[in-house]
Amino acid sequence: MYDLLNQMGKRIFDRRKQLRMTQEELAEKAQITPQTVSTAELGKKALRPENIIRICTALEISTDYLLMGKVNREDYSNLTDKFQLLSPDQYRYLEDIINSYIAAVSTNSIKDTAKRKSCGKNSPG
Repeated sequence: MYDLLNQMGKRIFDRRKQLRMTQEELAEKAQITPQTVSTAELGKKALRPENIIRICTALEISTDYLLMGKVNREDYSNLTDKFQLLSPDQYRYLEDIINSYIAAVSTNSIKDTAKRKSCGKNSPG
């Protein structure tokens, strides 16, 4: 359970930072106390179900993502809604950025796999 709370806390912290929010801003938006945000981010205490929902709504993430780190249709839908605000030119520019990012991540993943194999980490022990 402790590990789950730490993982959830890290996801809250990372998303809050990604949105450039302070703990106080998140607390206000989620209608909870800054203390609740702090203890959740530190993984010190489990959140009440209603506070999980409030935090997810404020951070624009699904409960699946907060609880298990899984991206679901709701998460994709939130992103798709933002795409619709872009002009056609902005959309194509974003598409180029995403394609470049995916290519870079894929290349790094292939390099990491090759590196592990060359170090013998995938060979039977």
